[in-house]
Amino acid sequence: MSYTARILLLGSGELGREFVISAKRLGAWVVACDAYENAPAMQLADEREVFSMLDGEKLRAAVEKHRPDYIVPEIEAIRTSVLMELEDEGFTVVPSARAAQLTMNRDAIRDLAAQDLGLVTSKYRYAKNLEEVQAAAAHTGFPCVIKPVMSSSGKGQSMVRDETRLEEAWDYACANMRGDRQRVIVEQFVDFDYEITLLTVRHAGGITFCPPIGHRQERGDYQESWQPTPMSDAAILKAQEMAKKVVDDLGGFGLFGVEFFVKGDEVIFSELSPRPHDTGMVTLISQNLTEFDLHARAIMGLPIPADLRARPSASAVILAERDSDRLAYSGLAEALGEPGTDLRIFAKPDSRPYRRMGVALAAAGTVEEARRKAHDAAHKVMISYDPQPK
Repeated sequence: MSYTARILLLGSGELGREFVISAKRLGAWVVACDAYENAPAMQLADEREVFSMLDGEKLRAAVEKHRPDYIVPEIEAIRTSVLMELEDEGFTVVPSARAAQLTMNRDAIRDLAAQDLGLVTSKYRYAKNLEEVQAAAAHTGFPCVIKPVMSSSGKGQSMVRDETRLEEAWDYACANMRGDRQRVIVEQFVDFDYEITLLTVRHAGGITFCPPIGHRQERGDYQESWQPTPMSDAAILKAQEMAKKVVDDLGGFGLFGVEFFVKGDEVIFSELSPRPHDTGMVTLISQNLTEFDLHARAIMGLPIPADLRARPSASAVILAERDSDRLAYSGLAEALGEPGTDLRIFAKPDSRPYRRMGVALAAAGTVEEARRKAHDAAHKVMISYDPQPK
């Protein structure tokens, strides 16, 4: 076999699927890993391994079996202590084992940003039981946001307006936690104008920023995103300065999704992922180099343009409504009927309520028009559950 790099991908969802495509275009050999068979990235990778990323012995066994040039986490729930050991033994973890360890938990990255680096954040406290949740909410005030320190795509997050809903929010957070720590962050609700993701690429040539991405969430999960989102020059500069400060501290090469709340010219740090971001799927249509292309290039030490631009574009998610392991899709022709639209169907082997099954993409003369087109296209894709064989 011949390849430019050997990559072990830890997590094989829709973001991993697009990363595999980008890495394969650059000649990489990719081994896709996840806890379930036939995950989206596995369908396109060269090899696959099925195991829990929190199983340290199996994680080490996969690394020793495949001897990758790069270990690339795509999810948060990984036994990061093993990544630290592997890095000490000479393996390259993307962007670094320390970054994976700190960002696996919201508490670690928040403490780094607020206490060590002095970034502007909301008022917050942690809690590991209902009594501590009540005390934390008294500290932050109402309304407040409660979310697990470890979860997937914002699951388990809720806004609480008074103390009567604290127990419900605590139970919801516990039901949607990942990993093996029962802990939540309780933070002051920020009265923001909008929130953004600033895709920040740390590479051999320095730091490069993508134009800011606006997004809207429901149930703590992204529903639509658009790029570029209007921001004042002062706000953009503040966001870039904070993003650079935190990714430089984390080290390594790769793309980081850095989230901020914005109110006027005020910018407040929210979260960070050391990997492609779900809201960044809009770059599949907005940029010549997608977030996945940029991640692959940065990892492999390849050049990144100093100036990245985006045409007005938007993404809108396609969600499942029920549990099923027999799925069919229709309406694709109708969804693609309007010029400037595109689709990505993730080919997940099963569904559950609100699970993200695909994304509609659109480009237009304005962001507002692109959002309309993406929304309309997403709603034209229909998912059939337990379809009859043809």
